[in-house]
Formats: sequence, C-alpha cells, structure tokens
Amino acid sequence: MRNLSYAAAIAATVGALVAATPATALADEPAPPSTTRTHVEGRSIVDEDGRVLLLHGINNVDKKAPYVVAGDGTTLTAQDADLLVRHGLNTVRLGVSFDGLMPGRGVIDTDYLDRLADVVDTLGSRGIRVLLDNHQDGIGKPWGGNGFPDWAIAARPQSWEPNPGFPLNYLMPSMNVAWDAVWNNENGVLDHLGTALAALAERVDGLPGVLGIELMNEPWPGSPFLTCFPNGCPDFDRKYQGAMQRLTDHIRAVDPDVPVFWEPNVTWNETMPSNLGNPPHTPAITDPNIALSVHDYCIPSQMSIYAGLPAGLKAACPVQHDKTWFNIDTLGSRTNRPVMVTEFGDIDADTLAATASRADDRFVGWHYWPPGNFVDAASGRDPFRGEIGKQLVRTYPQATAGSPGTLRFNSDNGDFRYTYTARPSTKPTEIYVSDLHYPDGYVATAEGGRITSPAGARVVTVQADPGSSVTVSIHGTGSDGTNLPGDTGSADGSSTGSAGS
Repeated sequence: MRNLSYAAAIAATVGALVAATPATALADEPAPPSTTRTHVEGRSIVDEDGRVLLLHGINNVDKKAPYVVAGDGTTLTAQDADLLVRHGLNTVRLGVSFDGLMPGRGVIDTDYLDRLADVVDTLGSRGIRVLLDNHQDGIGKPWGGNGFPDWAIAARPQSWEPNPGFPLNYLMPSMNVAWDAVWNNENGVLDHLGTALAALAERVDGLPGVLGIELMNEPWPGSPFLTCFPNGCPDFDRKYQGAMQRLTDHIRAVDPDVPVFWEPNVTWNETMPSNLGNPPHTPAITDPNIALSVHDYCIPSQMSIYAGLPAGLKAACPVQHDKTWFNIDTLGSRTNRPVMVTEFGDIDADTLAATASRADDRFVGWHYWPPGNFVDAASGRDPFRGEIGKQLVRTYPQATAGSPGTLRFNSDNGDFRYTYTARPSTKPTEIYVSDLHYPDGYVATAEGGRITSPAGARVVTVQADPGSSVTVSIHGTGSDGTNLPGDTGSADGSSTGSAGS
C-alpha cells in the first residue's frame, strides 16, 4: 500500500466527482450494526465484504469467579453496549479465564461458555466485535493473581518468599518455577489449556460478533527472563512460539478460520523486542489467520499512578513510546500480520494521545484498558467525556472499501482527513463521526467518491469506483478542515500510515 499526500490525492482526482454534505446537527441515532465474520488479509483485518476494518474499543475483564455474570457490575450490558456504539467504539476485548473454562482437570464449564456467548451476542448485535482474551495476571490465585486454575500448576509460593504483588511477583522464584512448568507442558498444562480454548472456539463458532481468540495475556518467560534484556530473547521465544502454535492447533481442530491472536512475551512492556515469526531464530508464521496483540504502556507514568512516584516521570514517556512503536513497526513488517494494541491506558490525556496518534498513522486498532469499572451506563455516568474522552472518541474509518492511505484526526477541534484507494465491495466505506467534536454539526466532503449518507448522519458512507483515489474530509462549522496533525512516523524516522496488505 501507499501513502497519499493531500496534494497527490487532489491530483489523482482531477475531473472526479466532489461531493459534500451541508453542515447540520449530528444525528442522534447510534451507528448501524454491521458485524460479519472477520479474517486476516496480509496486515489487515477484513470483513466478509472485503472491507479493511479499523477497530477502537475497550477491555472488559472479569478477574474474579464466578466470572461474566449478568448484573455483577463488571460484565458489559446491552445499555453499556449502546453507550460504546454512541461514541464510535466497535470492539471489546472480553476477558476469559482458564480457571473458569476448566475449573477441574479436563472438565469444561459449559455454563460459563454460555455466559460468554451471551455477551458476544449482546455486543455483536450492536455492531461490536469481540476479541476473546485468555487473560492471566500473575498466573493464579496462590500468588494473588488470576488465570491458571490451581490444579494446573504444582508450584506454590514458599513461606520464605516475600510477595510484592502484581507485577513484581513475576520475580518470585516460585512464580518462575510455575511459568517453566507451563512452557515445558508439565502435567499437560498447555494441552489442557488448548482443550479449554478449543471448547471456547467451538461454542462461539458462527457468532458474527467474534473478532478472534487471544491465546494468552502477558505471558512471562519464567526462569530465562533475564535473557530477554536488553535486546530480546530468541531462545525463549522459540519455545514460546512452539507453545502458541500448540494452542493454535487445538483451536484449528474445531475452527480452521477464526483469527487467533499471539502476544509477545511480556518483557515487551519494558521495550524488549519480540522474535515471533523471525527466521532463523523462530519459524515463520504460516497460519493465514494469525494476528498479533501488543501493549503500549508508558511504564514511568504507570509507576507514578500506581506506585506513588513523582508525576514528572511521565516526561520519559515519549522515549518509551518511540521504542515500543519501533518494535510494532518491525514486528508487523517482518511477519506481514496485522498488529493490534490490545492494551494501553493512562489517566493522562497526553499519554493516551501518544498512543492514539501513532495508531492512526499506522492504521492500527486498539483496546483501551480503563481504570476500574469504567463503563456503567445504568449509573447515568458517561466516562467518555473530558480530555480523556476527546482522545478515545475519534472520527475514523471503521470499514474501508479499499486500501487505506493516510489518516489524520485533530482531537482538539475534530478536523479529519482520510485517503484510500477504492476497490470492489458490496458495501461502502463507513466513517464514524465523533459525537463529541462537532457541537454545531459538521461538513463532510469526498473527492474521488460520493457521500451516500444523509446530512448529519453518525456514520458517513462513501461510494467510489474501484481504483479511484479517494479523499474524505470532515470538519466542524467553525473550521476550514486544514488544522491537521503531521505524521509522527515510525521510531526509525521513516514515514508510515499504510495498513499494508
């Protein structure tokens, strides 16, 4: 794919139709549901109509048994889903617990599977795609963590070990013994997990709201962890990739096509690069429906929030963001797979903007990790307001009938410009228009295509002839639409912005 500058886009559409919508108040209706089964195509996630998807959403992870129970105050409700859709959020990373899937060795909890499927149905009926995330933090309850059931791991904390709590408990010797057991498949733990994930895949097979299944959140290397610093650990990643393939094979036995997401080992969060799909260190990834899940946290800022350290530490965030996004660029380019930021989060709007703007430049989707019980529509509270909301609620192309080019959005005033090259599709390009940035309505124009949605629609739809170079601009009534951010570029100084496929 290619990047199209504004000037190049205009030159490419000389003589083409220029369509504009008059300024009008933003319509009140939610974005229309539009969920179909997804698959991986090169570096893109696409729907059944061949449109390239861009996904913005949140995490919803219930870490305490009995897990995902309607009305428990954590599990998303239909009312919550409506709030998400109103603000243009079209995906949820829904936490799934191995402990819940298989509470006893070899025993699948079908009631839990049904509860998960109900949430997927509720969200999918509103156009929200669900990534089912096998979530663990600190491996299990004996360490004060969650995820792995007690029967699956023989290791236990020792009386002489201090437990500093998550995430420093990963440094406990007994924790590393536990992780070594996972990667060595002791007592068949990986195969049991594979059986549990296969049961999950079978239960949700055919539900259009399923984005994919993520095999494991924040996997720790265990005793080889020091070998990952400072430049990554190809020896461990070779064993780790073998474990990911083993789990994927279990899922493929019941569903050959569902997207499966692999996450780098968690030293990634400390800016260590991943060797997944990096011959000759690790095998090439051959399964066509593998995508990659990464996190983008500013550790200095997180330490100031959660450990009470000085707030000024966030001044170091740009350095970490640059290194993390260099690693994202490298991983995506090397594997030719879509990369999605499945966790990022902060209470500082500038830190959130650093992730969101870099993601825009690369046409990368994301799931925000919210503080506490973030979404609770029944309370009447709307968390997507204020400076945080202005970063998370964005005008953006949710589905593109073509090859994405450049995406620019000004989170201060709502100026938006998007370029793409049209290709055949049975459905149009769909662009969600932020309900926060245009209090007096908006103006939308399309060069090289025609706007087919009514004035003021929450979702602008664009039709274009295959091969056309299309530029869509949206701005408020008090702006001429030209106040756009520049390309932040990749960490090595190169320009990015293509979805690539």
